[in-house]
Parts: sequence; C-alpha cells; structure tokens
Amino acid sequence: MGFSSYHPRAFWCVGILICVAFAVDSAAGQTSHGDPQVRVPSQDGRTSSQVTVTDFFVGVSPAIVTLTAGGAAQTVTVSTSSAFGLTGNIIAEITGLPSGVTATPARFIVEPGIRPHNVSFSAAANATGGSWTVRLTVQSVRRSAFATVPLTVLSPATPLFDVTTYHYDNARDGLNAQETILTPANVNSAGFGKVGLYGTDGHVDGAPLYLSNMAIGGAIHNVLYAVSEHDSVYAFDADTGAQLWKSSVLGANETTSDNQGCPLINPEIGITSTPVIDRFYGSHGAIFVVAMSKDSSSNYHQRLHALDLVTGAELRNSPSEIQATFPGTGLYSSNGLQTFLPGQYAERVGLLLLNGVIYMGWTSHCDFPPYTGWLMGYNETTLRQTSVLNLTPNSDGTGGTGAAEGAIWMAGAGLAADAAGNIYFLDANGGFDTTLDVNGFPDHGDYGNGFIKVSTVGGRLRVADYFNPHNTIGESNNDLDLGSGGVLLLPDLTDSSGQVRQLAVGAGKDHNIYVVDRNNLGKFNSSHNNIYQEVDGATTNGVWGMPAWFNGTLYYGGIHDAIKAFSVVNAQLLATPASQSSEVYSYPGATPSVSANGTQNGIVWTVENVSNVGVLHAYDATDLSHELYNSSQAPNKRDRFADNKFITPVVANGKVFVGTPTGVAVFGLLQ
Repeated sequence: MGFSSYHPRAFWCVGILICVAFAVDSAAGQTSHGDPQVRVPSQDGRTSSQVTVTDFFVGVSPAIVTLTAGGAAQTVTVSTSSAFGLTGNIIAEITGLPSGVTATPARFIVEPGIRPHNVSFSAAANATGGSWTVRLTVQSVRRSAFATVPLTVLSPATPLFDVTTYHYDNARDGLNAQETILTPANVNSAGFGKVGLYGTDGHVDGAPLYLSNMAIGGAIHNVLYAVSEHDSVYAFDADTGAQLWKSSVLGANETTSDNQGCPLINPEIGITSTPVIDRFYGSHGAIFVVAMSKDSSSNYHQRLHALDLVTGAELRNSPSEIQATFPGTGLYSSNGLQTFLPGQYAERVGLLLLNGVIYMGWTSHCDFPPYTGWLMGYNETTLRQTSVLNLTPNSDGTGGTGAAEGAIWMAGAGLAADAAGNIYFLDANGGFDTTLDVNGFPDHGDYGNGFIKVSTVGGRLRVADYFNPHNTIGESNNDLDLGSGGVLLLPDLTDSSGQVRQLAVGAGKDHNIYVVDRNNLGKFNSSHNNIYQEVDGATTNGVWGMPAWFNGTLYYGGIHDAIKAFSVVNAQLLATPASQSSEVYSYPGATPSVSANGTQNGIVWTVENVSNVGVLHAYDATDLSHELYNSSQAPNKRDRFADNKFITPVVANGKVFVGTPTGVAVFGLLQ
C-alpha cells in the first residue's frame, strides 16, 4: 500500500501483517491536553518540532479486491483499534471507484476497538474489466490519512481456468474440460507448434502450474508458475513469457544438493516435485514447494516453503525445516524410533493440499539404504508438522526386499484424495508382513508394495485400508512392485445391477491394471487377489506414470507400449483397448493429459522421450490411431525440445506447457 502524500507516523494495516498508525495532519500542529508528545520526521527527513499525535490502527482483510462483472460481491472487513485509548467516531470514506463498481457503504463510521465494519464491493454487468486503485480515507477532527487498495474487475467473457495442483485436481484425473481454444480441427503442424521457451536456471521436473487473471505489477496476467532443480521458483506471463518474478529458496551459504551418487535426478537436486497453489491464502495467495539443499558444512536440508503468488516473497512461518521420527524397531531404527534423514530422501510425488494441510511423500536415491517409507502433513498456515506416518517402520529385512524400503515416488504423480479426506497412493517395493492381525492388517504395520488408503481423521495419518497382490513378496524381490505408478480416483459409476461404485485405479511394474473399491480395497490373501477388478497383462511392460480419464475412458501409457484407451462400461474396465496409438513409447512411457470443451473436442496429450529429445503428441481422444500432431512433424526442427523423465503436459487456455532441462516449452496456435 502506498501514500500519495506525507503524513507523520501514518501507516496502513494489511490483514495482520502490515500495521500503521494514523497521526495528526501535518498542517495542524496544535495539541490537546493529555495527548502523548513524540517527535516525527518532516518531509525532508529532518526532525520537526514537537507535535501531538494520537495513534490508531486500521486493518483491512483481504487487502486486494477482485470482482467479476455481473458476478458475486466481495466483502472486505475494516477493523480499528487505538494504541492510546482513543475513543469516538472516525469517518472512513471510499473513493476512486471505476464506473459500474459500488462499495456499500462507501462512507461509514469506525469506532476504534469496538467492532469491525464490513464493506461490500460489487461490479455491475456493464463494468469495464481492468485494474484500478481505490482510495480509503480515514479522518477525525484534526487527523486524516489515506491508503490505496488494488481493485481488479474481470470481464465475464474472460476465461478463468486455473491449474493449482498436479493433473488438475485431487482425483488426479488429468482432465481439463474447460479448453475452448484447442480443438482437433486446429491442432496440426500447419497451425500449431512451439511458440516459446520460458527459460529457467535448472531442470523443470515438477509440472508447471497456471493461474488466470492475476493482478501483478499493476496489470492483469495469466501466470505460469514453474520450479527448477536449482531451487528457483518462477512466475511468467503465460502469454508473453515475460518473467514477472523469480525467487531462490536456497538458504544463506547453501547450494542445491548433489545427485547423491544417483543419476535419476541429475546433476543437482533442488525442487523436484510439482508444487501446490492456494489462490485464496492470505492477501495474494501462496505457492507451496519442497526444496532440498546443502549447507557449507555439507549438511542436507529438506524445507517446505510458502511463497507469495504476486511477489515471490517468503510468507509468514516460511520456510519450515522438515524433520520427523516415528515409532519403529525395524531396520535403521534406534531406541525404538525411525528417524527421517534429509540427505537420504527426495520429494518426488506431487504435493497434495487437503483441508488446510500440505501432504508430501518421500523416495530414496537409487534405492540406496538406509530408507523407509514416509508420508507427512504440514499445516499450510503455520507450516508446522501435523502428522507423520511411516509405511515400513518395523520391517526387519525378511518381508520382501531384504530392507525396510517402501518409498513413495509414483514417477512424480501426485498423492490423490477423496472428499472424505482420505489419501491414496501406491507404495514401492519394501517390507510387508504376510501375517495379519484380526482385522486383516499387517501385524507389524509394514505396507511395502501396497495400494494404500490413509485416513486423515482427527489430524492423524492412519492406514484405513490397503491392497497387496497375493505374490507381493516375489514382486518386491524382483522389482516388479506397484510403486512406479500413480492412483486415479474415478467418478461415481453405476454397475449393471444399479449399484453406485466408488472406484480407484492404479498400475505399476507388473503389467496389470488394478481397479479397487475405495470402500473395500481388498487387503491381502496369499492365494488370490480380493479386489474389485484386475486386468492382467493390460500393459506390455508396466507403467511408470498414471492414466487420464475422459468420457468413460482411461488412457494409459506404459513403457515399450502404445498409448491405450480402455473403456469403462457398467463400472467395469474392458480388457481390450478401444483404440491405441501407432507409436510405441520407450522408457519411461508417458502420463497422458486430456483437454476438452465439456464432453466435446477431446485431445489426448503425451510427451515421448526419444534419446533425451522430447516429442509432444496430440491424439483424437475418440480414436488414438488418429494422431493430430507431433512436434517432430514441423520442418527445420521448428518444434524440437529436450526432454526430462516423467514429464506430464499441462494444457490451459489454448497453450500446452512442457517441462524441459532448460525451462518450459510452450506450444500453441501459430499466428
């Protein structure tokens, strides 16, 4: 907030962070009995003569107003208090409103310390879209000051589509059903291609995120947020590529982590996973990232950061050092505890924001011991740890792999969650207790190579249900576990008997697709799998990624396999693909995304890795044998880009964004 003229000791309070006191107007140098005497600076910086000042404080929440023409009103709360017991009425007035925008009331009386006052801002249907500065003046008998409040009016015709998390939503369905620009008719090599590369200082392994109509620097932008392995966070104008801000999350005298002798994240480890955004956090919203670093004493750190979406600044309580212990007596435990060692882990899975808590999962570096399976939750406001769960705390090396293990990585897919607050993921090879308790759970609490459902009731992480294949020990020993894949929560489906089914689907390295009932995952039986449905051999060589969902169809991209479309009929996955691509994808296969306008104009997007050269593909969602476009078709390598592993394309408002080793490649309609 800024002031257009000088007022001694005049401040403005934005929410709870920036508070200031209003003082006597500089033109009125009179005093009254009993007022405190202070010295205040003059406009030229010298100290003025003594004047009388009575301080009172004003808070506004939220501190920025965003309206849609013809849309809902936004309420702002104005609260006041007095540092020295000032009483009486103080007049507040709002001016500078653009045509078509009203504030109700626009003039009102505030009473310090008595009660807050609500002001409702609204924009008529004919209000002009744009950005303005509204003035709030506060005045008593001889005292006045003012501050400015940013006001944005969005046109109702302006598309408002956000990508705030991995694969678009917490179901991880990979579907953007609000794409009105890109269609099967205009996505072709003649009219569509690479339109830019938004450069970064390191590999972009996490999927970019996208917000429409953000007010930054006095203008409205569609903003692309990207993270790099050099521990940098970027905000770009998504349409022009202009860098709006860049923030490093490295601590003082720190570097990014070395690759820990493992080439899987190389040559440095910083921010690997897809962040998550809360657009309505605080004054401007926040982006949450987990970053790894190394200090000057060669100690490794994992930290959770919350950055302001408008400025990139660290928000209150940020960063938070990630540390954890969990009761356990298995491998790597000491004195009955498993202890999280930040240097032994990477945060690969996409972050999950669920009911005000940020959830994260942890994987190893090339299966180098010691490590166990960790899931953690942190309050998004305090950034304090709320809950910890270890998936293999008591494994003694006999339950599968000869080690505790049980990493959570899913080729970068995000932790999934349902409306009831349950978290779903696939756990990697690790210790599993084949002896079960009376409720059918592993008797020592070890869940390696499991399809896991975790409850968050009461702020506690607890395994609520699980499924492990009947041959889980052999799968873990032969590295044919589920952990390479991600979970997709299907919408409610009705089976042939009319029963509504709540299902989830996942696949890993063992070539099978598993469909589970979310209300009864199936647990473990050593002779057969007690699950809702299993499609054996559905993928040629397993899955290192996750599917997408559109119009009753699942799209999978396994390794050494085609992209396949599996229809779901009467809540059953048909074993024979309805269509598949002519291209066969090498390692690591692909994680598809789908863009559509409602149920029409569906396009399946994938990124193929061909000897570290990326190829963006677009297929007709109704028939994958009909390829609309790929980035190798254009002459003179016009659309060529380098590729990272496990890259999921992000589609938003007519553009496709793809992470690369040097930035974000941007594809769209050619002018």
